[in-house]
Amino acid sequence: MIPQEIIRRKRDGEELGLADINTFIAALAAGHLSEGQIGAFAMAVWFKGMSRAETVALTLAMANSGDRLKWADIDRPIADKHSTGGVGDNVSLMLAPITAACGLAVPMISGRGLGHTGGTLDKLESIPGYRITPDADLFHKVVKQAGCAIIGQTGTLAPADGRLYAVRDVTATVDSIPLITASILSKKLAAGLQTLVLDVKVGNGAIMADRAQAESLARSLVEVANGAGIKTSALITDMNQPLADSAGNAVEMRNCLDFLAGGKADTRLQTVVLAFAAEMLVKSGIATSPDEAQGMARRALSSGKAAEVFGRMVSTLGGPADLVENPDKYLARAPVEKPVLAGRPGWLSACDARGIGVSVIDLGGGRRHPQDRIDHRVGFSGLLPLGTRVEAGEPIAVVHAADEAAAEKAAAAIAAHYRITEDKPQQSPVISARI
Repeated sequence: MIPQEIIRRKRDGEELGLADINTFIAALAAGHLSEGQIGAFAMAVWFKGMSRAETVALTLAMANSGDRLKWADIDRPIADKHSTGGVGDNVSLMLAPITAACGLAVPMISGRGLGHTGGTLDKLESIPGYRITPDADLFHKVVKQAGCAIIGQTGTLAPADGRLYAVRDVTATVDSIPLITASILSKKLAAGLQTLVLDVKVGNGAIMADRAQAESLARSLVEVANGAGIKTSALITDMNQPLADSAGNAVEMRNCLDFLAGGKADTRLQTVVLAFAAEMLVKSGIATSPDEAQGMARRALSSGKAAEVFGRMVSTLGGPADLVENPDKYLARAPVEKPVLAGRPGWLSACDARGIGVSVIDLGGGRRHPQDRIDHRVGFSGLLPLGTRVEAGEPIAVVHAADEAAAEKAAAAIAAHYRITEDKPQQSPVISARI
């Protein structure tokens, strides 16, 4: 069947058969579809949805569009974690080396930013020399020697998803549950995982702003993944404010290195990282309880072992050998750094996390078109968490910008994204459910 007929049938609400989905994805992987056809298919799925059978078929077709990795010579449990995306969400950067330091092998296939959400690969590309698309042999070598490797999709690993992912980013089709499910799980299936933990975010800065939608996505992911043979669970986490105190690329890499050095204790970010470490270690059989697992993760941090693993991963993938020790030597800084000042005294009671993510894009730290180049220097640091008491004129964030005009505009935007009230707000739990 020709592609436009498959698009028409889905547009009209018909259920696509296995042969239709395999045909369309094979053409996508082979480069035989235009961006218009890919975008039309994504939009049809966004409007009409997919049945569970269609979603499973789409996931498997995308996973089978390239190579499937095997880890027979690695005597560690093969595990991973994936996030549906948020603002200031750099959990993966710390979680992979922490859990690797505790005995897991973590072949993490990550993605670029989608819409207003930041991408792990974009953050890693702020490291000079870091190879995000190594060949299969190097990927295998890094996982074996360092314990973890965070990379992007190579040309032979779920290639159909790579092209669909880029088009979804710029066609307002990011928040489709079947497309999210297939995109995430096709990469994980291709990576040869045994266990998987999913971070499904909910809130104004998440792809899923509605709790019911987030739970629906979590169940879709867990059911499809378990049905495909990967032991999977999901945690639903809050994204009504940036998770880290930074949003951008190089600024989030600095945040990661500070975390690995013990500098982010007692933060929402640490709560999430340790919870996912515990989930991964228990699910893989390394620990027998969450408390035991969190203790292992804390020791991996305090001993410096997790930072050592991260440094080994970076250097083996082509980055500098002394990044952990000398981050300022390698992570570029924006020419202009401008504080964002509170306009009145009171409590930070709410913020538009999505707006903050969009402001990163406005600074040049994200993409409007698939071919856009990112300025890795720009973004925000020092973002204060909700529930913080501030005085008028006190900094609530710092803008990192390419020039004064961009800094002024971004500072005004960030100030507008926060609400300051007289009463101290109630705080939502950062982790609200397990599925």
